[in-house]
Amino acid sequence: MSTSPHGTLSAPVRAPLRVILAQPRGFCAGVDRAIAIVKKALEKYGAPVYVRHEIVHNKYVVDELKNLGAVFVMELDQVPDGAHTIFSAHGVSDAVEDEAKRRDLPYIDAACPLVTKVHSQGQKHANKGEHVVLIGHAGHPEVEGTLGRIKGTTYLVGSVDDVAKLVIDKDTHLAYITQTTLSVDDTRHIIEALQARFPDIQGPDLKDICYATQNRQQAVRHLACSQHNADLLLVIGGKNSSNSNRLREIGDDCGVPSYLIDDADGLDPSWLDGVNTVGVTAGASAPEILVQGVLDRLDELRDTTVIVMSGIEESMHSKLPPQLQT
Repeated sequence: MSTSPHGTLSAPVRAPLRVILAQPRGFCAGVDRAIAIVKKALEKYGAPVYVRHEIVHNKYVVDELKNLGAVFVMELDQVPDGAHTIFSAHGVSDAVEDEAKRRDLPYIDAACPLVTKVHSQGQKHANKGEHVVLIGHAGHPEVEGTLGRIKGTTYLVGSVDDVAKLVIDKDTHLAYITQTTLSVDDTRHIIEALQARFPDIQGPDLKDICYATQNRQQAVRHLACSQHNADLLLVIGGKNSSNSNRLREIGDDCGVPSYLIDDADGLDPSWLDGVNTVGVTAGASAPEILVQGVLDRLDELRDTTVIVMSGIEESMHSKLPPQLQT
């Protein structure tokens, strides 16, 4: 507080803060579809509906669906006989689907259509006798599901060093596929290393890379590395969200202090010291309500002007499974 000329206390002057919202940000079509599947299933079948793994990697979304009657489990042995079951947006292996069929569970696969496309691509290569290299992060649910969908020889690489360690006969026909939450930029050096070692290796067309991952990363680069000159980057998303973590890493790579937060409660006011411009984005599984919460919190701390940067307007929509179409 400061003192006015008349001796009364007045509110301290708050330095203005410019906030730039990335475009695009937040939900992609695959995430929208997966959440809609759970909600539609609850409407149609009633609670509880069981969901294997988090439907998407976001606590707010998971908690909201829990409140509606969804029950999240790690494996199918936690699902009662006859209970309606949903597989997460990350996709599952054949073994998981076979187990659901063996138990005669009524299930719906909420896998992102782009994940399903990667499964199909991998199997087509395997059907031609090619060995398949999957570029992805070990232990990620999507990677586990993809490896478990391809009937054939597969290899997992997550770095250029992993490529160097591959033990593959030089006469082997090879193809590669990629985890959808990795962009063209994320995989470029690994693909170059594969092509250097195996010049005849086959791969997907660039248009088959997940558009949402690429678009969100491109927007952050514009925010943090170009003319926008953000002094601070806030990424809203789950700590276990691969694409959200990558957005934060891109900000760091651009030399901008960058933080991954679940919601407004994760915002440390001290981060704003000396900051004039804040860039805000959200991972593909973070809802817009969390973005608005962060904007409201920033406005409590400083007088803000919010600018939405120009960017790609996404219009892709994915149909619901036949069981839930009305």
